[in-house]
Amino acid sequence: MSASPTPSGLVLHKQSKVLEVQYEDGRAYRLPFELLRVMSPSAEVKGHGPGQETLQTGKRDVAIVGLAPVGHYAVQIMYSDGHDSGIYTWDYLYTLSTRQDEIWADYLSRLAAAGLDRDAPMPSGGGHAHGHGHAH
Repeated sequence: MSASPTPSGLVLHKQSKVLEVQYEDGRAYRLPFELLRVMSPSAEVKGHGPGQETLQTGKRDVAIVGLAPVGHYAVQIMYSDGHDSGIYTWDYLYTLSTRQDEIWADYLSRLAAAGLDRDAPMPSGGGHAHGHGHAH
């Protein structure tokens, strides 16, 4: 399996709240800020193993306030809600780009299964203060 292509450009569209990921072959994908935020690859969102994800809600109006390169393989995205620990590898951005509809549908179904919607506030603590020995 070949590695995902490296983006040739990242363009923030602040009014429409999308990050445009451009590739050398002319393809471009528009990823909504909300999707990028709720699918952040950070430990805060993904957890430290399967089943430890923290479902992100209330992110419809989140904005991207900064992008920082991470070596030659990723970008760090800083959000208006203070979240900045997600390192988005080129592989992960490509997966989000090419499977956006499927990933978004899965997110919405996980929200529904939890009895939540996109605008529900995050539980107090925002997912920052969880320990490692919780029984679920």
